[in-house]
Amino acid sequence: MRPEAEFMTAVTVRAPADADRANWNAFVEACPTASFFHLFEWRDIMRDVFGHATHYLLAERGGRICGVLPLAQVKSRLFGHSLVSLPFGVYGGVAADDDEAALALETEAQRIAQSLGVDHLEFRNVEARHSDWPTEDLYVTFRKQISPDVEENMKAIPRKQRAMVRKGINNGLKAVFDADNSRFFELYSDNVHRHGTPAMSRRYFDTLRRTFGERCSVMTVEGPDGALLSSVMSFYFRDEILPYYAGDAVAARDLAANDFKYWELMRHACERGIRVFDYGRSKQGTGSYSFKKNWGFEPTPLHYEYCLYKRDSLPRNNPSNPKYRLMIEVWRRMPRSFANTIGPFIVRNLG
Repeated sequence: MRPEAEFMTAVTVRAPADADRANWNAFVEACPTASFFHLFEWRDIMRDVFGHATHYLLAERGGRICGVLPLAQVKSRLFGHSLVSLPFGVYGGVAADDDEAALALETEAQRIAQSLGVDHLEFRNVEARHSDWPTEDLYVTFRKQISPDVEENMKAIPRKQRAMVRKGINNGLKAVFDADNSRFFELYSDNVHRHGTPAMSRRYFDTLRRTFGERCSVMTVEGPDGALLSSVMSFYFRDEILPYYAGDAVAARDLAANDFKYWELMRHACERGIRVFDYGRSKQGTGSYSFKKNWGFEPTPLHYEYCLYKRDSLPRNNPSNPKYRLMIEVWRRMPRSFANTIGPFIVRNLG
């Protein structure tokens, strides 16, 4: 418990300097409401890879950090002008020791948002904070404690899904951790192209590997003949693993390569001493949502809260929006090499 005198000290909010990186990350590692996407390194990725202006905020009380808020400004003619915590992250918003620190950070974020003239401010919260703010209820997350025993984790998979995992095993599939992103990017970019959405740049994925080192890995599933079938890029944070970006070949479905992939990743996590498997965000009513439910994971609603300034409704910059249907169909028919060239210039503004 902190001394009473510390609670009487006012909270101050400022922009962090590069010298604050270590203390910022130490706070994030210790704060229960912080996530992998609160790590300071994302500031450099937002700025250097995507060209987004960042407005990171650090709250202090009595000379020690008591809260952080990562923010990036996304400005696009197609998709609007916003201040977001955090683009390309499924989790964000304030991570703070207490409500006073959280309120100070959010108040400063609103001041910055208005000074920038954004259409809206967005916090990608796990827990609801503002009952009076418009909230996007489209997304859920799937997280589950896993057993330290490999066989117990296999038994915990519902019967029908377990049969698919065993099918992949019986098909002679093999999981390999890759030293670079070449095979992952081939599968990922093909996969998103078939779904009619632009791919992130190879540079982005290479930056993730270089920036996060052992906190970021790629696992690829091969067929018995060595054919590439499925691949996943995962993040590691505290005692959690987050399979985050993935791609599958067309042949993966019949061979149960996707099912095998996630089992092998779970087995690896278990043997590494990881205790939480974070299956990540899905839109309700989608195939991804059903797939994760079939593994015995229960959905937890995400509370993406918005402060609207120059718009009357929530932004719908995702493939489920009917107005993007024609664009998706055109993208699917575009040569993949061309799509991969122009895709990063589009997706950088989606966040």
